Amino acid sequence: MAKSIKKILNYEYYDQGISVVRVLCVAEVLTMGPVFALPALLPDFILSFKLSSAEAGWLSGITFAGYAAAVPVLSALTDRMDARRVYIAGALVAGLSALLFALLAQGFWSALLFRALAGIGLAGTYMPGLKAMVDRTAGPQQPKWLSWYTASFSLGTGISFLAAGLLAQGLGWRGCFAVLGGGAVLAAGLVLLLRPQTPVVVLGAKLLDLRPVLANRQVMAYVLGYFAHMWELFGLRSWMVAFLAFAAAGQAVLTPTVAAAVSSLVAMAASIGGAALALRFDRVRACSVFALSSAALALLVGLSAGWGSGWGLAVVALMLVYNGVVQLDSAALTTGTVLAAAPERRGAAIAVHSLVGFIGGFLGPLGFGWVLDMAGGHQSAPAWTFAFASLGAVAALGPLALWGLNRTKRN
Repeated sequence: MAKSIKKILNYEYYDQGISVVRVLCVAEVLTMGPVFALPALLPDFILSFKLSSAEAGWLSGITFAGYAAAVPVLSALTDRMDARRVYIAGALVAGLSALLFALLAQGFWSALLFRALAGIGLAGTYMPGLKAMVDRTAGPQQPKWLSWYTASFSLGTGISFLAAGLLAQGLGWRGCFAVLGGGAVLAAGLVLLLRPQTPVVVLGAKLLDLRPVLANRQVMAYVLGYFAHMWELFGLRSWMVAFLAFAAAGQAVLTPTVAAAVSSLVAMAASIGGAALALRFDRVRACSVFALSSAALALLVGLSAGWGSGWGLAVVALMLVYNGVVQLDSAALTTGTVLAAAPERRGAAIAVHSLVGFIGGFLGPLGFGWVLDMAGGHQSAPAWTFAFASLGAVAALGPLALWGLNRTKRN
């Protein structure tokens, strides 16, 4: 027993390679616990907090606004200090935000504050965790390990939805947030086990000087591709349950919320598989094929809104396929950004990648809703077709940036 405890507390055990990957992937899943708990329980909060639809939308979106506001500084900091330190602080903020929500949230404004704080915690963990892995791994396995980490976001999303529903049934929403917040604190403890490292700092470089990253055409091609991907992905995730409630109401095999949770597992597997294909084939061409395939499926899913109640199970199956295809280029694009960046500026590159991507993630749901309203509303099958077609149109723009990267390489 004493030897086992000594091994667990020994930095050497978590020094490099697969042990680092396991620690960071598990930690990422734990810190994701509080992130999607509110969307999972949003109908309950609408009733208990007496929220309007606009207020409910703000509570869902403010987390990603907090993320976008904080991620440039927190990710860029990982070029100046050990990303492990940033991650630990971010995980503690994520845990604190959930615990404060459990104890003090009484209505819209208090909930809005704590959910914004949750976004700052997410900004301190997701991309800094990726940088911590990059700094501690090397060799031909590194791109695969990076894809495992980015896929942990989808796994954490699915577990967050399921855990929130189960915990709220037994403990209420306050107990649910308290438990999930404790998981984020546990994640901070896990990352604390990693060996500290000192990054290589460029002399004279400014903390938020992102100009070298913006001037790197290869990095920005992947960043713009990621923007289009995140627009489509978050537009899909935000409206998927509502769409299935409309288009697949006649089937009872998978409820909309369970289908959404299952889709996260499909997305995780697809993200890993897409990254593997990008390694085997040309990354730019692979990501372009993934994006165009996803755009075509977006239109097909939109058309399925008019299939009728007898096709409900087929609509669910098609939605699961779409969730897999839309996620194929996620890890491949992120890994492309990391590998294309100069080693001493990877933190700044990750900051730009994440900031631009999550701006797309914020705009996607808004654009989808606007098209839905303009085309006839959420009770109109043609309106759903146009809304999903809008996601596909943006997804199809991603390959334009990637093909520009191909021209840069040839020149």
